[in-house]
Amino acid sequence: MAKGTDESREDVRIEKPKGDIRKLLEAIPPASVLKAKERRLTEKRIRLRYDHSLDPEKARLNQQLARELNIRDMIEIVVAGRHRFVFHAIIDEEAEYNIVYVNPDLMEEHGIADNSIATLRSYRGEEKAGVRLPV
Repeated sequence: MAKGTDESREDVRIEKPKGDIRKLLEAIPPASVLKAKERRLTEKRIRLRYDHSLDPEKARLNQQLARELNIRDMIEIVVAGRHRFVFHAIIDEEAEYNIVYVNPDLMEEHGIADNSIATLRSYRGEEKAGVRLPV
């Protein structure tokens, strides 16, 4: 009878297949993904184009560009690190993505040509729009 008890113990043990460790590791995200922070654009290089239909204190820009830079009502434009302007933003779906349209009279007064490269950012100050600010 001793043999019978040993055989019954062997029947009770069911061998489970071991899982592949690679499959288990796939479920765990790498640390770089867990620590990654979403980068938010604060400024972008754009082109300034003249638009005679705009008032001197207003500028027209693309809706997607405004969304990326978190622009709601006021923008700041810096040209060549020397000229800084503040405008009321007119957000327009039909405006080109990398172009901001401004009044030519104000720009020509300060020596800024059509199609100039400038830096665009959301404005957080309190000065009035359509004026040149100190850099």
